[in-house]
Amino acid sequence: MTHPGPAVTHAGPAGDPAGPGAYVLGVDSGGSGLRVALGRVEEPGPLATTVCAEPVRTGPGGIDAGHLLDQLLPAARELLDRASAAAPTGAGSDAARALGTPADGASAGGAVAAVAIGAAGMATLGDRLRAELPGALADALGVRRVALAADAVTAYAGAVGQRPGAVVAGGTGMIALGTDLKEWHRADGWGHLLGDSGGGAWIGRAGLDAAMRAHDGRRGGSAALLDRLRAVFGPAEELPGLLYPRSDRPAVLASFAPEVAACAGADPVAAGILRQAAGHVAEAAAAVCPAPAGSDGDPDEGDGAGEVALTGGLFRMGEPLLAPLREELARLLPGARVTVASGDPLTGALRIARALAAGDLRLPRHPTMLFVPLEQETGQRADPVVRDEPRSG
Repeated sequence: MTHPGPAVTHAGPAGDPAGPGAYVLGVDSGGSGLRVALGRVEEPGPLATTVCAEPVRTGPGGIDAGHLLDQLLPAARELLDRASAAAPTGAGSDAARALGTPADGASAGGAVAAVAIGAAGMATLGDRLRAELPGALADALGVRRVALAADAVTAYAGAVGQRPGAVVAGGTGMIALGTDLKEWHRADGWGHLLGDSGGGAWIGRAGLDAAMRAHDGRRGGSAALLDRLRAVFGPAEELPGLLYPRSDRPAVLASFAPEVAACAGADPVAAGILRQAAGHVAEAAAAVCPAPAGSDGDPDEGDGAGEVALTGGLFRMGEPLLAPLREELARLLPGARVTVASGDPLTGALRIARALAAGDLRLPRHPTMLFVPLEQETGQRADPVVRDEPRSG
């Protein structure tokens, strides 16, 4: 696989922190497309972002590395062009250098020092990305520091940063991820057939179940939700024919979750569904949240212990879900600090790239969750393990 284009001079040896003015790229690849952000190592926030609306293909070999690169590389060059055009007079040589078009007096500080890519399915479908992307990015952009992360990891980095804690990423699905900065702990995220309990598809399905119960005259039905089913989908008896042939069934189910939230204030069945969802979400958070550091623990790490950050569209349903969720979290994790995410997965990817470029990536490496190749050159620690099972004791 080749991706021709001008190569970039790397900003220093692989083991050295990037020089002043170096660029970093953060990438978020999900079901709605590819988002790319360009930043500087020493500056917070992105300089510019762009969106590729076509989702990266997934085939028998997993996520298609070539298709991702076909979108990422032109986007990266577009962002570097924009940075060059916006730079003060004389400063454009840095961006020119990063594009592989050195100008007189340009320094290696303006090169792309690090790239972090977060992708949905990276942990289970990312073999081709891990095998092909580091070399391809080195050839096309001259970058030697690359991190390939599961989207839950970039969600964590965007929500919590590099502190210990836990994040619950809720949307159509639901996954909880926590770390004590030594290893990762994961709960759920197993898809709508095996889990994702409390996520949007789970709530929507429970709401539609209650609606169909009302249609049949069975116990546990909700007339209010049946009314909403008819308003959204049409006659209840036609719903199976509309739903089962769809390849995007989880998204269709999740589309009904806001209807459940809208009914919860006046309908006890809808309110009960959201209480159940809150319980599932809180249980997942409790399974992964690290214990607070003891009196002899690192004070810097102890500051973030017990933090649970919520991120994703699920929590935009507001108080009908958040109020019972706060109650459940207080019961299962007394003293935990519940926060709203400070940044999204794209922010997290950019934060990982900055930390990698600066030689300060403290999040645990893992062969599939957070893969950083060439560790032997960077002098950083080897990959630790990840725990998928809840901890006890």
